[in-house]
Formats: sequence, C-alpha cells, structure tokens
Amino acid sequence: MCPAPARTTDAAIVTAARALLERDGPAGVTMQAVGAAVGVRGPSLYKRIADRAALLRAIEAEALAELGARLEAVAGPPARLAARRMAVAYRAFARESPKTYAMLFSPERWDEAGDAARARAVAPVLAVTAALAGQADALAAARLLTAFLHGWVSMELAGAFRLGGDVEAAFAYALDATIEGIEARRAAARI
Repeated sequence: MCPAPARTTDAAIVTAARALLERDGPAGVTMQAVGAAVGVRGPSLYKRIADRAALLRAIEAEALAELGARLEAVAGPPARLAARRMAVAYRAFARESPKTYAMLFSPERWDEAGDAARARAVAPVLAVTAALAGQADALAAARLLTAFLHGWVSMELAGAFRLGGDVEAAFAYALDATIEGIEARRAAARI
C-alpha cells in the first residue's frame, strides 16, 4: 500500500505564509490561515512545520536568501556601480515586500540561524564595500550603506517624504553622497 500523496509542500507553505504576512501582517500568519491557503487543515501543517515560530523563521530564511540572490545578481564590477545597483535592488525588495522586510529587522527574529542567513545575504555587499573602502573598513562601510538604505526605505514605506520634491532624484543624490563619502575616506587615508 502506498502512503497518501502529500497535499502540499514546504515551499507552498512558506509562500502562502509570506503572502499572508504581506496582506495581514504578522498576526495574520496563523497555522489555520496558512493551512486554508494551501488547501489543508491547519493541524496538518504540524507534520511539516514544528510551530508558528518555525514558520516565521522559514519566511525569514526565504526572504534573506531572496535578498541575497538579488544583491549577488547585481554585484559585478565596477564597485561604485555595483553599490548603486545593490541599493536599487535592496530598495525594490523592501518596497515589494514591506512587511517581510520589516520582519527582517525585528529583534525577536534574531538568533544564530538568522544571523547566519543574514551573513550569507550581505556577503555581496561586503565584497563591494571592501573594493570601495578597503578590506579593513569593509564592515564599517557596509553598515553605513545599510543604515542609509534602511533609514531611507523605512521613511519611504511610512510615507514620511512629504515635503515635496523629486524623491527619486533625492535618493540618487543621497546614495551618491554615501558612496562618495566611503571612497573619500579611503582616499584620505592614503594621503
């Protein structure tokens, strides 16, 4: 006798949970709602996912892998152009998945597994900032670039740019100033 065929997959469960997260926020990601979204009863999910916390960790892991892949896809030289392309990719990710993006910065998600996934996701950024700032300052430069981008997209997602003007031009200006500042520190250190 053959076992009953699986009625869903881990990937389908995570995809459904992430869609619920984007639609309803973290509170909307319940085992019952995810089960309904994939066509099974909520308790059936426990055969595949230990609990809601594990489901949220799976969403986080998928999102970090996606963000890392997007950053890696645009990481080619020259470094200055790669930094710009990465910033655009990072911003696009945050705008496309704002609630998933916010979850990535939620302290209750911080643990060793999440830290390892974050390290993999930011590896392309560290490589580019090493080229811009030098190996000794790569981490500091990556933190500066990430802090700028996180602040920008957080304000953008909150609708905080309300003083008028061209937000796209302002983003390009701020990004160029950040990258030029990183490069200038390296040049100044050589003098």
